[in-house]
Amino acid sequence: MTRRARFPGTPNRRFGRMLAVTVGATITALVLSGCGGATGNEPASSGAAGTSTSSVPFVFGAFATPLEEPWDGAIHAALTSAADEGTITYQHVDNLSTADEMERALRDIIGSQHPDIIIGDAFAAEDAVRAVAKDFPETAFAFGSGGAEQAPNFSVFDNWLQDPAYLAGMLAGGLTTTGTIGVIGAMPIPEVNRIVNGFIEGVQQTNPTATVTVSFINSFFDPATAKQAAEAAVSGGADVLFAERDGVIAAAAEHKLPVFGMMVDQQSQAPDFVVTSLLWNLRPTIDSVVNDVAAGTFMASNLGKYSFLANGGSDIAPISTTTTFPIPADLISHVEKRQAEMVAGTFTTPVNEEAPAGSTTVGQ
Repeated sequence: MTRRARFPGTPNRRFGRMLAVTVGATITALVLSGCGGATGNEPASSGAAGTSTSSVPFVFGAFATPLEEPWDGAIHAALTSAADEGTITYQHVDNLSTADEMERALRDIIGSQHPDIIIGDAFAAEDAVRAVAKDFPETAFAFGSGGAEQAPNFSVFDNWLQDPAYLAGMLAGGLTTTGTIGVIGAMPIPEVNRIVNGFIEGVQQTNPTATVTVSFINSFFDPATAKQAAEAAVSGGADVLFAERDGVIAAAAEHKLPVFGMMVDQQSQAPDFVVTSLLWNLRPTIDSVVNDVAAGTFMASNLGKYSFLANGGSDIAPISTTTTFPIPADLISHVEKRQAEMVAGTFTTPVNEEAPAGSTTVGQ
């Protein structure tokens, strides 16, 4: 059930105002003074800069991790794309790593910047973000979340990437020579489990006898631990790796092994070894929110459907033609056929949110 954040047909009262689009130093000062946190190295604003009159929504991104982490990086990329096209004005802050930092930053942002929309991830600060949304019902919130939408103004989304994970798994199953494939993930929560399980399903499609080892690092962003877990997987016989977390690609490149990236196209990190990457395209999600806010019809809702492959919200990156190992043409054809079936709706990847059998957890 969804409910209205604003009455349909009522123009957003903030449109047409003078938007004070401050740049990096101001945003850094805002967050540092407000929550004791720190920002990453990304610029703090995208799209139009300086003081300007705008009739498009002003969106603020609030991210729990540095933007180098692919999950928040994918959201940021979509927002930057929308800003570059002129459909929004955009600023952001990242590395709000605790619930306290996130809440204080959000309150400071609303109080001083007056955004029409705030978009980010709430997984590590669910209660805090929802409390702020409740206190500011005229601001539209759209956050990555494992929970339900919250009327009137808090919409939720997630990375439903089981389809591209399945396709990557098909490729991995066809590329392994040892019969062992290593997956390094964040933690055994539903949002991660369904991706890993989708990958395993794909492996079984092309290589039913393969073994997939799964290690969780108990963190969304810990490249050092992820790399160590990848090294352990290689020592255990894995000759193909899935980098659900940042840090694994570096290990794959050192061992000259095929590897699959996550969230954004990561081929540039190791062009000789990255086969493809799972892609999360947030533009359908972002466009839905922006269009509803601009029309005065925004309602709290679950935006998950916009992340499905059939809806253009996810896919795999183009399969590399520059790897140092061959990728059989018949394997690629098999994957492309299944991909077309997903688009057509004739094949649906099973959604399994249980912890993968035999998975282990490392890290603190």
